[in-house]
This record gives sequence, C-alpha cells and structure tokens, in this order.
Amino acid sequence: MNPKKNHTMKRFAVLLLSACAAMSMQAQTAKEEIAANPYLCASNYLDYDHQLAEQPLTPAPLGYVPFYMSHYGRHGSRWLLGDGDYTSVIQDLLKAQKEGKLTPVGVETLQKLERFYPTTVKRLGDLTTVGERQHHGIGRRMTQHFPEIFLKKDVPVDARSTVVPRCILSMMAECEELQGANPTVRIHNDVSESLQYYLNQKWPDRLRQASKKGHKTRDEYSKKLTHPERLSTVLFNDQQWVSDSLDAGRLMRHLFDVAANMQSHDTDIELLSLFTTDELYDQWRIRNIGWFLDYGVSPLTDGVMPFSQQNLLKNIIETADTVTQVQATLRFGHEVCVMPLACLLELGDCGKEYANLDQLDAKWRNYRIFPMACNIQLIFYRMRDGLQGDILVKALLNEREMTMPVATDNWPYYRWADLRRYYLDKLSRFEAGGN
Repeated sequence: MNPKKNHTMKRFAVLLLSACAAMSMQAQTAKEEIAANPYLCASNYLDYDHQLAEQPLTPAPLGYVPFYMSHYGRHGSRWLLGDGDYTSVIQDLLKAQKEGKLTPVGVETLQKLERFYPTTVKRLGDLTTVGERQHHGIGRRMTQHFPEIFLKKDVPVDARSTVVPRCILSMMAECEELQGANPTVRIHNDVSESLQYYLNQKWPDRLRQASKKGHKTRDEYSKKLTHPERLSTVLFNDQQWVSDSLDAGRLMRHLFDVAANMQSHDTDIELLSLFTTDELYDQWRIRNIGWFLDYGVSPLTDGVMPFSQQNLLKNIIETADTVTQVQATLRFGHEVCVMPLACLLELGDCGKEYANLDQLDAKWRNYRIFPMACNIQLIFYRMRDGLQGDILVKALLNEREMTMPVATDNWPYYRWADLRRYYLDKLSRFEAGGN
C-alpha cells in the first residue's frame, strides 16, 4: 500500500475514534458522569488515575516529528492542607457521641475518621504515595508518547518547581521515569523563590478586586446547594438536637471534602457512600461554580481571572523562542495555575465565557481540567531531517488532545506562529487595560 495513503487512513481512523469518544463524553450530563464515576465529584481532589476514559492520540502529519515539550504540571495527590479540615468533622461527631446522639452509621463514621486522623500528623499538604505514583505514570507515558524527544541521546530537560515540597517531589518522580527510560538524559532541576513570579504568580490588584465580585454569588450557591437533612438522619438520631447544636450544612461540606480526598490515599477507608448521587452532584456543583468564578471567564469577575497566569504564558512563549534543539521544559506547581492557564490558552471549552451559572456544568466541568497531577503539555513539531515547513503545536490537557483558539485545517495540530501571535496580542490587550 502507498505509505502516504496508509498514513492518511490511519489518521482518519484515529480522528474518527476521537470524535466518537468526544461525542459520547459530551452526550452525558455531569450528573450522569458522576453517577457512573463518583470519584469525579471530588473536583481538585480527583485522583488523576480515576479520570474519564483515555482518548487515543492523533498521529503527527506526514513528515513531522516532535522536538520540544513545554509543560506545566500540578503536584500529585496530597493530604488536606489544614488540621481543621479533619478535626472540625471529628469534633462535631465527638460532641454528638458524648450526648448519645450518633446513629450506628454515625459511630462507624467517627471511628473511621479517628483511625485515619493520626496519619495526618505533620503530613498536612504532603504528597501521598498515590500522588507519587501518578507522576511516575505521567513521566513513563511521556517517554512512550514522545520517544523522539525523551529517548534521544543526551536530550536536555529543564525541570523547575515551586518551593513547596509536594511539588518538588512530584517533579522528582517524573524525572526518575525519564532517567530510567533514557540514562543519557541531561536533567537540570531547579527550585527557587526567584522562579515563583511565573510558577505561582501572585494576583495583581486588578484580579483581586475582580475576584471579590464573585464572593457573594459563590456563598449563595454554597448555601442553596447544600441539603444536609437526609445525611443528618443517617448520622444523628435526634434532629432537633442537630438543629440546636450543629451547623449541619457546614458539617456536610467539610465531611464531603474529607470523603472526596480519601482517594488520595492507599486506604480501605471509604466515606463517599455516605452521600447520595444527588448530594455528590450538588456538592460538586458548589465547587465547580466557585472555581469557575475564581479562575474561569465569568462576567461576574470581569472575565479577567485567567490572566493570573500572564507571567506563566509569557515564560512559555519566551522559552519556546530560544529552542534550537530537541529538548523539554517541565514546570511544576499547583492547580490554581493549571486551571487558569488552561482558560488563558483557551483549551477546549476551558476559556469560554458562561454567564448562566445554573447551566455552567453543561459545558464547564472542573474535573476535566484539574485533577491531582493535572498537566498541560504543549508539543512542538517540525519537519523531519531539516526539511522546510511550519512549526506545529499540539496541546494536551491531562494527556488529552484539545482544540486551541486559532484556525487549523489539521486538528489537533496548529501553526505555532498563529498561536504565538494570538497569545501575545491577548496579553497586550490585557496589559493595556482590556481583556
């Protein structure tokens, strides 16, 4: 068979499979997806390996090979950040126990939390073994998907992290996989406060002021979508006592966070089953709306929140401008960077504006953007053997191919010159006071 014709047929088959997978995913509502995979309700606590089904990658256009990866990744799964995230729930249940107000399920829930709590001591915010495993998997797949980059002899890899230990350890886990697959790889690791201005940029005043405009709406949805009545009857045997003695809504939200994050641990403790599908969905909606207001393109926050990553996008462009050989740039940080960067880059539906928060989850679903270990990979391609041709770029969000905001006749591949111009113009408009 003609090699070019064979390549075209294979490419068509992969595109057809990708399109079918995308249509299938879009056909399900968020509630249906959560019912089928309850882990998704966890929002930013979602285990990377509990995501939606993987999609095949589209072969490169004929004659093109990858030569550069520009990456930003979040740390892997972790313990919750504050001691109160655990103790507030335990204290409420202990109070009920002392007054004889717990049901058998309430007693069992308290016992589970008391059994787990000692593991949190001096571990708050730390990377877990689950999180380490996620990054080993990502690093391994990098070498499998892009051997032209990562298996090349003496390939330089510049890996940088924020100063937070869980991010540093995540970086090391991926680098270990790269080194194991290619002992000749030349990895340069760097961790410094001097890198924070783009690896974890502080919000400028304009964004802080815009964010405040969404606080009232976020609080309203938090109260409106929290329905603790059924859960209270499961945990407590006296509903009048609950009404007089506890903030049942706050307890529900905090217990949900602990339950949602249990997937970050290798443990047999399971708490999500305390919640019905409707309750999981509602608690997820609260967080989906909250994250959207803080980092998405919402008219309530002037549509500017993705520009919290303007320095990161500048670094991505400026670093790409210096690339003359096969290499990779790996950056490690947090979900509060990955999510707005995905919106700023306008990957898929991430960067679209949605005014109706009641219908937000029809398109914008945070679990598709920022699970634990979430990452954005920009893969640059050039013609093989020095032949002339445009530099092409493909964007992967959590290793899934995404659309980008310029025209192309070769999806998921885009001309870098077009993207570079688009993003620089976008940054210039923002810096001039627009968005």
